[in-house]
Amino acid sequence: MLANDQTSAPFPRRGSSRRHQGSELSIVSGMIHSMATQRLFGHVPGVPVGTMFPSREAAYAAGVHRQGQAGIVGTAAAGAESVVVSGGYEDDEDHGDFIIYTGHGGNDPGTRRQVADQSLDARGNAALVTSSLTGAPVRVVRGPHSSPHAPSAGYRYDGLFRVESWWTQIGRSGFRICRYRLVKLTAELPAEPGSDADRDAPTGTERPGRRSSTVQRVVRSSAVAEHVKDLHDHTCQFCGLRLTVRGRGYSEAAHIRPLGRPHDGPDVPENILCLCPNCHVLFDFGMISVGDDLTVTRPAGPIRLTVHRRHTIDTEHLRYHREHHRG
Repeated sequence: MLANDQTSAPFPRRGSSRRHQGSELSIVSGMIHSMATQRLFGHVPGVPVGTMFPSREAAYAAGVHRQGQAGIVGTAAAGAESVVVSGGYEDDEDHGDFIIYTGHGGNDPGTRRQVADQSLDARGNAALVTSSLTGAPVRVVRGPHSSPHAPSAGYRYDGLFRVESWWTQIGRSGFRICRYRLVKLTAELPAEPGSDADRDAPTGTERPGRRSSTVQRVVRSSAVAEHVKDLHDHTCQFCGLRLTVRGRGYSEAAHIRPLGRPHDGPDVPENILCLCPNCHVLFDFGMISVGDDLTVTRPAGPIRLTVHRRHTIDTEHLRYHREHHRG
């Protein structure tokens, strides 16, 4: 079960006598002597995808998930190393190759219901946000829960996922929760140490190879995006910047309400903005928002959104964007 807080004691035992606790701690200490002590992003050497562990303690000992209770291992500065998916939160969705993962906090472990709001500032939640920005892979460990993609017992290492996006929303119990879309990486990536500034630079690959893979992508209408960009002559609706590449304007079409699950935004002009790359990134990550009156709230100060007379923007999508980037 996913836990909602960090703890300094790896595996507390309820109802044990002090004598038994002492012996249990000795056993646990023996189990974790081989655990990786260095922060690791990627596969753990010697632990192939599909490896089964009889318990959380065993996954801890192998260094695959270096936390006894918390479902997220990581820090806001470095990012998330691993997560456990085991049905501990009522809003979790396990779709196999992608997971809609609920952050930690505000959860009643007994009922698995949300009883308080979550915050993006919480350590594990902030770590997953950092991973979405750096692109570092996150190890996923599945425990037994009500999903056809989960093991019937024990814990299974299911490989590397990337944090494709994150947002906040009101969950089924009426409290604000942090959500992350984790997408499975089809290419095998080597294990890499954490982003310490003093480590040696990676050697890279002089002749990168290619491999075939099958992925599901939302089919976007390039005609719709080009229509919006042409209306604005590739000029950013936020900052007014117009980039040119070899004499041609360059801009990006930003969907206000994202396409695909779980947002299911429409690929229509009313849901698209014409933005420069910088503003596009800031908008996608909630650093820029637009009010119903088209006032743009941004770090550099509020401005008015520039809108072409033939470009109608749906305020419902603007509200959706603001609501899902709170917290």
